[in-house]
Amino acid sequence: MTKNIQRANKGKIVTEDNDSCRLLQFCPDIEGWPKSWAGEEIDIETGRKIVEFLKPFLLYLLTTKLAPKTLCRHRDHMWMLGGEVITRLNYDPTLRRKPVEKVTFDLLEEEGGPLIWPQITEQQQNAFDASCRKLYRFLQTALDNSQIPTK
Repeated sequence: MTKNIQRANKGKIVTEDNDSCRLLQFCPDIEGWPKSWAGEEIDIETGRKIVEFLKPFLLYLLTTKLAPKTLCRHRDHMWMLGGEVITRLNYDPTLRRKPVEKVTFDLLEEEGGPLIWPQITEQQQNAFDASCRKLYRFLQTALDNSQIPTK
């Protein structure tokens, strides 16, 4: 990893290594997410791509002033979303031809995320949708800045 040093607003030095440490503190099991989602060996590499796609959002969450419990809920919902992406890829193998970023983004909409199966409670789905809306807005901003694939 490179150590690009940048000055933050309050004079702190921020490096990519610092981001990695913060992310590992926030998501200590993030490296295990791909294996936890995998139904087949091919899913592990796809899962790694999903994690890489979600990392900027997870790091963004750490810059917000959200309560720790809320941050953990969003983190857990991103894990659920990654698992749902893998499930969709296994049910519809034609989706594997698309970039994982596109498949993930296509599962999101302004109102929330995909319906989770096995079914979760309405309250749990609403909370999941809130996290997906937040991710959708984050990605929409990135899309406006042409930072995610659209094809």
